Amino acid sequence: MIYISEKAKTRVENIRSSEEAAPDSFIRVSVTSGGCSGLSYVLDFDTEDRPNDQVFEDKGEKIVTDLKSLLYLFGTTLDFSDGLNGQGFYFDNPNASRTCSCGESFSV
Repeated sequence: MIYISEKAKTRVENIRSSEEAAPDSFIRVSVTSGGCSGLSYVLDFDTEDRPNDQVFEDKGEKIVTDLKSLLYLFGTTLDFSDGLNGQGFYFDNPNASRTCSCGESFSV
């Protein structure tokens, strides 16, 4: 399962209402090789399902990932910060053994 916090859900709803994303879009999360810790998160809005998608729903938001990325993301919560230390989405990943200072990459 992949989760979403209330703050992240609110931000997603705001993005959709400001027409930066299609009204019928869902959240697509994946993991790619790269970044200073070895693996990087990719977060997008999407409207098309793909073969082997793993689909979750939390707090009314559809969250989709591919099977390979799920191995790294299982139990992760997508969150949002609007604090002084930086604004944006970030991942609270219980599988990450190390993360970089920017929070955009990790290792297991």
